[in-house]
Amino acid sequence: MRNSSKAAEPLADLAIDYVELYVENLDSTAFQWVDRYAFAIVGSGGSADHRSLALRHGEITLVLTQATSDRHPASAYVLSHGDGVADIALRTADVRAAFEAAVANGAGVHRQPARHTGDGPSVTAAVHGFGDVVHTLVQRAPDAGPGLPAGFVPTDGQERPDGPGAETGTDEVGTAEVGTAEVGTAEVGTAEVGTAEVGTAEAGTAEVGTAEVGTAEVGTAEVGLLDIDHIAVCLGTGGLGPAVAYYQQALGFRDVFAEHIVVGAQAMHSKVVQSPSGTVTLTLIEPDDTALPGQIDEFLKSHQGSGVQHLAFSSHDAVGSVRALSDRGVTFLTTPDAYYDLLGERIDLSPRRLADLRATGVLADEDHDGQLFQIFTASTHPRHTLFYEVIERQGAQTFGSANIKALYEAVELERTGQRDFRR
Repeated sequence: MRNSSKAAEPLADLAIDYVELYVENLDSTAFQWVDRYAFAIVGSGGSADHRSLALRHGEITLVLTQATSDRHPASAYVLSHGDGVADIALRTADVRAAFEAAVANGAGVHRQPARHTGDGPSVTAAVHGFGDVVHTLVQRAPDAGPGLPAGFVPTDGQERPDGPGAETGTDEVGTAEVGTAEVGTAEVGTAEVGTAEVGTAEAGTAEVGTAEVGTAEVGTAEVGLLDIDHIAVCLGTGGLGPAVAYYQQALGFRDVFAEHIVVGAQAMHSKVVQSPSGTVTLTLIEPDDTALPGQIDEFLKSHQGSGVQHLAFSSHDAVGSVRALSDRGVTFLTTPDAYYDLLGERIDLSPRRLADLRATGVLADEDHDGQLFQIFTASTHPRHTLFYEVIERQGAQTFGSANIKALYEAVELERTGQRDFRR
């Protein structure tokens, strides 16, 4: 790989546009996001081979895609990994320039640049990321707010999908450029960069058994999720160094934080890479093979390879968000009372704040810039792989060592069912 300095300018504005998950059952999964996390359905799209819905909460856009034939890559992905993140789409002002810069510095080509008509992105392309995850590059107008993938039809945000057990329709809808992550080893190539003219077909609304509801905006305000703070990625042993180097060289990311965490007889290595804009943060984790196997090894086994472990959603008030989400049925990992007995000794917190943290199980830490508060959800994934996080930053820029260890321990307690796990 060549030095990334020449690529810095075209890649300097990268920001998360949307995150796409491949799922086995679109209706059931969408229902969970709407019912429990107060997301609103804002768009739909698909083809003869897949159905997709776009959901939004704050600045967060999630795209859920279900294969309706074996020809779509979501079919093989779900068979191998179960439901999971397949695409972390990155917005940029000039997709062609960003694509050329990334490929010139070693990024694997997944999809060549293509122009689109309509109200969605004007140009898209895609490069490989890690495992079976790709990065679609999305070009929108400079002043555009959160948008939809190419080919999607917007909705009014008031639809509510049928709950679990709903009959899944497979009606053909218009072609939408989404859900194209290939399963298997990424071929790192430097194919000729070209821009194809692709007309965006008018997409019909996928039939998902929706009914209007009038509380979407209210639920969103109560829960108060803002954006994606970071994305945690589990990598196989020996994969951390190459992954960090790839994001530094190919996409111009910076290596901003490193940590070796030891919990009992288990351990892991972690590095955080961040886009030049500071808006895309990936926490990359690999197991320490000199220690006993732990939760990272379990993820890699259950997921059958590297992948996204969790999405972290930011909030202005983590305690308030956790209370609202808990009321809606979201379950969070429990934190031992002993944690809070010691917390007040290392962090300056008011008695009221400490009591609120203890009541909700929210963890706290601080760095030179301020404090942070965060908590994990309990995984509802059949393979116990993917889960989510709520995080509030009050100036803190890093991931405090004590908190990372405490979060690791909380996941370990949930994974093993132990009640006497010791640090």
